[in-house]
Amino acid sequence: MMLKKWWIRMGMIASFIIGTGVYLSNLILYKKKKDDQFIYEREVKAKRLDPDLFSTIPKEEVWISSPFNYRLKAIFLRPFPEKKFMIFCHGVTENKVNSIKYMNIFLERGYNAILYDHRRHGESEGKTTSYGYYEKHDLKAIVDELIKREGEEVFFGIHGESMGAATMLLYAGLLEDRADFYIADCPFSDFREQVTHQMKRILKIAPKTILHLADWSVFLRGKYRLKAISPIEAVQHIQKPILFIHSQDDDFILPEMTKALYEAKPGAKKLFLAEKGAHAQSYNENKEQYMAAIDDFLTEFVESPHGH
Repeated sequence: MMLKKWWIRMGMIASFIIGTGVYLSNLILYKKKKDDQFIYEREVKAKRLDPDLFSTIPKEEVWISSPFNYRLKAIFLRPFPEKKFMIFCHGVTENKVNSIKYMNIFLERGYNAILYDHRRHGESEGKTTSYGYYEKHDLKAIVDELIKREGEEVFFGIHGESMGAATMLLYAGLLEDRADFYIADCPFSDFREQVTHQMKRILKIAPKTILHLADWSVFLRGKYRLKAISPIEAVQHIQKPILFIHSQDDDFILPEMTKALYEAKPGAKKLFLAEKGAHAQSYNENKEQYMAAIDDFLTEFVESPHGH
């Protein structure tokens, strides 16, 4: 009888452990996305997207193969003859439409643009989200397509928001420092720290055992480890200039993470801490200052004689 009770108790504990792991890995791998129509209507209503103006820009919709056997949806916009481009990486739960407001800044400054959807977002294929682990290779596929079309001498920068910024830093620090400059808007510095921070926000507790459970469950189901997603390690290998941006009021990804990334980055760099705005709202809430920070950065590191 005692043995039977022991087995029942062990079974309950095992079920709880497995259930907790599955629950946490679901939150990470299959984070609920915003509806594509909602994103479109939100951006139009806020006047960050003018559909009529957007329709007049010369563009080509392109399917690009990921090295992981799914297709990425990209739009190459080429209003200018110069070989100057910006690639835009959106955040988790968003899609390429959310990048249009940033694209507009660079169109005004003479840059052509590439918008694309991360795996499992927008029109792109792919089953899970990996916060930069697989996405960094997808970004390289986008860069490769740009170089194939425009040639090795193409001049380009990359702008990333939130997960897109982390993806960009992982790409540049771990795969290739190929872009001429980068703009990292509200990235996390280390994914394990970010998951711990979210657990504290939502559950009010973040014991290491639960983090280990999440890590193992993500590894078994998504084939990546949380510790492999560490922009703070990657940024130490990036030589090209980076502009770091973060809202001081951001409590989803703390501004301290961007400050740590800025400190860890060698060489050319700039930091802009926006006064107002929640997570990923630096531009929406501080438009003039945001554009001024970009202009200062471009003037100092990109368009000056020593910037090239």
